[in-house]
Amino acid sequence: MSTAPDRQLGPDLTIATSISEAAADVLVIGLVAGSDDAATDASPVPVVGDGLIDDAVVAEISASLAAVGASSGAGDVARVVAPAGLGVASVLAVGLGSASALQTPDSVRRAAGVAARALTGVGTVVTTLSTVDLGAAAEGFYLGAYRFEEFRSDKTRSITAPLGAVALLTGPSVREGEAELDRSRAIASAVAVARDFVNTPPSHLYPEEFAARAEALGKTNGLKVEILDDKALIKQGYGGIVGVGKGSSRLPRLVRLSYSSGTKGAKKVALVGKGVTFDTGGISIKPAAGMENMTSDMGGAAAVIATVVLAAQLGVGVDVTATVPMAENMPSSTAQRPGDVLTQYGGITVEVINTDAEGRLILADAIVRACADSPDYLIDTATLTGAQMVALGTRTPGVMGTDDFRDRVAAVSRRIGENGWAMPFPEELGADLKSRVADLANVTNHRWGGMLSAGIFLREFVTDGVQWAHIDVAGPAFNTGGPWGYTPKGGTGVPVRTMIGVIEDIAALG
Repeated sequence: MSTAPDRQLGPDLTIATSISEAAADVLVIGLVAGSDDAATDASPVPVVGDGLIDDAVVAEISASLAAVGASSGAGDVARVVAPAGLGVASVLAVGLGSASALQTPDSVRRAAGVAARALTGVGTVVTTLSTVDLGAAAEGFYLGAYRFEEFRSDKTRSITAPLGAVALLTGPSVREGEAELDRSRAIASAVAVARDFVNTPPSHLYPEEFAARAEALGKTNGLKVEILDDKALIKQGYGGIVGVGKGSSRLPRLVRLSYSSGTKGAKKVALVGKGVTFDTGGISIKPAAGMENMTSDMGGAAAVIATVVLAAQLGVGVDVTATVPMAENMPSSTAQRPGDVLTQYGGITVEVINTDAEGRLILADAIVRACADSPDYLIDTATLTGAQMVALGTRTPGVMGTDDFRDRVAAVSRRIGENGWAMPFPEELGADLKSRVADLANVTNHRWGGMLSAGIFLREFVTDGVQWAHIDVAGPAFNTGGPWGYTPKGGTGVPVRTMIGVIEDIAALG
């Protein structure tokens, strides 16, 4: 799937059973520490796959890597001339970390991502990383090679061509490998869609346009699509979405994308994602420094749209519906004010103490609407609070919700490499959301536990009996630093892989 008709996902990935079959320019291998004992000064060990390379050739590669000081540290790279007769011109070694990293697919995924960036301009590479975990290696090469250049002219468009092709070495079961490659391609494509949405500037991606692109994706992939415009939102009582969006000349939308598995008795999963296409903070305006990064404030919406489409493409045995509120939070003569009271969809009233705590207002409307379908499970995700980064840093999503499902989502997130961490709901914080004039206030009167308070606010709108998880990805959805592993600068696509992993887990286990 793609948000643009000419979108190139990444290198052309194929399967090969030998280095000679691949006809490649570069061989990519992993390096692990020679010992997991930190006190042992052992040379890094190449990861080359059983029987693929003669032992004497492996020894020659090892000697060359040692000569240039190659390291097994995660993400470290070294490139050496290949031994004669290997069938490639050079060997690129990427650090995997300790030998135990071979048990962690994400170490392979990250190493492949590093290799994809290091080998821009190379025609074809062949890798033995796929002999450790083919799916992870494929995802890593796709995601690491990602580029977003839609708004660059020829003057600044990348001079170096992207990595051209990757041959993934496999064992004897090529057919099984092809199925795994297809799955990895679909997942990487979904992540790329979410990244593309996030990286598209707000001048070009505003609520109406975002809704139109989501509709096009949905219809292309056989989903049922429903869009409510600003008039319908007002008529049907979506006070949170209307309140946040009324300060902008570009008015809000609510998009619903539904996938039906056709499976009798299938579980129902609801997805909700925050779609603030740009967030100035409204009347409670943000500082100017770094405000340009608020183009990413629709990262949750981007992820749930990509995920429901991916669920349809993979044909999961679960019914999935994404409910996506979209608004632009601007200060103007029509914007909501601190002290205003709005009525959320479903009737709960909220005193708006801070207009920069807007995401929870539009999510609350969408959560109530999603719960009207009586789902078994609900996952909402958002770039919701700066407090998430204060608590957990820029790479670790905070996961809150009903205890069992929260822990299940966090466990899946860690397993697939997005590293979500379960967080509590201290009951004393709930009392701090009481309002002087309404049912709730949208923020507390202090700065403590801000991520948790936002989750507690959202809990008020979840129907009893629905298994619910809230994923705060304020930092993880948008990388303001340099690229690392398979993660580029800008939109990351987190938490698409977590959500599809949870959906597949539900399909398998209920």
